[in-house]
Amino acid sequence: MDSSKTHSSESMPGDLSEALKEATKEVHEQAESTEFMKNFQKGQLSLQEFKMVMASLYHIYSALEEEIEHNKDHPAFTPVYFPAELHRKAALQQDLEYFYGPLWKEEISCPEATQKYVDRLHFVGQHEPELLVAHAYTRYLGDLSGGQVLKKIAQKVLHLPSTGEGLEFFTFEGVSNATKFKQLYRSRMNSIEMDPATKKRVLEEAKQAFLLNIQVFEELQKLVTQHHENGHPAQQKPELRTRGTSSRAHEHGPTPVKEGKKTPIKHTDMLPSTPLVRWILALSFIVTTVAVGLFAM
Repeated sequence: MDSSKTHSSESMPGDLSEALKEATKEVHEQAESTEFMKNFQKGQLSLQEFKMVMASLYHIYSALEEEIEHNKDHPAFTPVYFPAELHRKAALQQDLEYFYGPLWKEEISCPEATQKYVDRLHFVGQHEPELLVAHAYTRYLGDLSGGQVLKKIAQKVLHLPSTGEGLEFFTFEGVSNATKFKQLYRSRMNSIEMDPATKKRVLEEAKQAFLLNIQVFEELQKLVTQHHENGHPAQQKPELRTRGTSSRAHEHGPTPVKEGKKTPIKHTDMLPSTPLVRWILALSFIVTTVAVGLFAM
């Protein structure tokens, strides 16, 4: 009996943060190894694909932060309640408006796997709020870590402005030092009081969160493949976009182009400003051809 208890305690670190890291190591690697994420990390990403990701994230964070607000006073979550530093919904709204314009809500959709993730977040928040910390840990600490690498890749590959437009999701203005903040967050997690049975459920929920992310990535990859098979260009410059974020949006046909009103994107931030290029911009047909050609390289 004693040796069994000792083995059990050794297999599960005492600190919740360490236990979560150890328990999710395998599924974390699986998430990073999905075809969609591997392509993203290689810089094989089109604007359309990036917009699909941001739309799914909007739905996920809307659900997560709605439940966080409902449970901010719950003893199993209060220690890690950092809305000013971490919440992403408002940032995602800015990004989606940047890419789609003021009517962005009418253009984005919620794929099936994303909806499954959303439903799980609402269920946990409403019925098992002690498990909410697992989802917050999975999303926010990931955004503060690997998310910063993805930000640089997207900015470079999609030629987004160096001033940060379109990438607000990755920008944590309330966090001056990510390393120190993550240490604080883990320390707060470790202060949450929970019995061994609850702790085990939290670990299982964290693994489930990663699996839900994997399903989202897999479905996005499937939608990307369908998009390419239907003959749509793999890459498209932001100022030339005419469609929504997924196959559902295409059911309603192309969105009329009203570039001056539809989007706040500053084209001067996204194209070279040399005299030669400015001269070329005067020829609309040539600039369209050159822009698309350069972006697809």
